Amino acid sequence: QVQLVESGGGLVQPGGSLRLSCAASGRFFNINRMGWYRQAPGKQRELVATVTSGSSTNYADSVKGRFTISRDNAKNTVYLQMNSLKPEDTAVYYCNAFLLSVTSGYLEAWGQGTLVTVSS
Repeated sequence: QVQLVESGGGLVQPGGSLRLSCAASGRFFNINRMGWYRQAPGKQRELVATVTSGSSTNYADSVKGRFTISRDNAKNTVYLQMNSLKPEDTAVYYCNAFLLSVTSGYLEAWGQGTLVTVSS
């Protein structure tokens, strides 16, 4: 019904940059909030950043000043620009959306995850 498809993960050296993208498709009226979460090996999933339909943003303290979240409402797509990457940013990054679906009311959707590895 609703799919989130991520792209842009990969291997990067410390200090490098990556840009993640996530496109939403399916049957929904609108997307209230989109965001990114991450899960490192052996750790719980944690918030990275969120952005509302009105472009209000929220960031984890650990990424403030280095990551920028943005969205294109016309394309139902959210982006995460990651700069000055550190080894501790290594994780699987998951796209998240809180939206109003056609058949199921408000629901929360998750992408399949994309791996970001920061290593020299």
